[in-house]
Amino acid sequence: MNFIDYYKILGIKKTATAEQIKKAYRKLARKYHPDLNPNDKEAEKKFKQINEANEVLADPEKRKKYDKYGKDWKHSDEFEKAKQQQGRNQYQQQAYSGGDFSGGDFSDFFESMFGGSGAGGFSGQRTQRRYKGEDYNAELQLDIKDVFSSHKQVLTVNGSKIRLTIPAGIEDGQVIKIPSKGGKGVNGGPNGDLYIKFNIRNTTKFKRVGSNLFATVDLDLYTAVLGGDTMVETFDGKVKLKVAPETQNGTKVKLKGKGFPVYKKEKHHGDLIITYTIKIPTKLSAKEKELFQELQKIRPHD
Repeated sequence: MNFIDYYKILGIKKTATAEQIKKAYRKLARKYHPDLNPNDKEAEKKFKQINEANEVLADPEKRKKYDKYGKDWKHSDEFEKAKQQQGRNQYQQQAYSGGDFSGGDFSDFFESMFGGSGAGGFSGQRTQRRYKGEDYNAELQLDIKDVFSSHKQVLTVNGSKIRLTIPAGIEDGQVIKIPSKGGKGVNGGPNGDLYIKFNIRNTTKFKRVGSNLFATVDLDLYTAVLGGDTMVETFDGKVKLKVAPETQNGTKVKLKGKGFPVYKKEKHHGDLIITYTIKIPTKLSAKEKELFQELQKIRPHD
């Protein structure tokens, strides 16, 4: 994985304070936010880099490791353990051979980790430790309509194209793991994994909760009182509903199986819950007012 200078991305110096980091991040995040730069792939890429840089530099522990190890900061704990083990091995070897131990006998740390020369125990041969490659994290923005059915996409991650089937019903904020699509392993170790976080934009009038959908439907007063038919919009088309006489404001109706696909069970759908809102007529004519007054007279008061 190529080295990414997080300080350069945020436009700050390595001596920047926590407050300066926060200020720089907020300024750039506002500038490159996807909502302000729709369909701008370069701005989207920049926004992801800004978030990645802030995630590391805003955390004192992560920043300390990043400053010391650069692009290898995620493996810092493993490196330190290996360095300590190497020191113990060399100390044992010097004691066994009767020689003097000195700090100059240490080989370069990263060179020893990745296959360089140096002592590795009594046999004089190094057993190179295998390390899993770095895990990659990526974000994918989709419209809610895109995840109503399964489809394929080709993603480019670190210069590599990855063919991905996106299952219907995936949720906003959900993370899926693509095994072995991260960084290459060290010394023959396994590749890292790719974690993709989905950001789902809802551009519809429906509210989604899991696999269920919720919507509000306006109902005219006369249909609500007398009953009748009304056309209701679902996620994949319109349906005709029977409205019972004397339907009250706020009445809920469940349309079974008209909700969103269940994740990884595309043939199964949740429900659509409709809430009726009774619309009171306005701009009444003189005749209409007269008729309502007649109704008021003959309707017994509770």
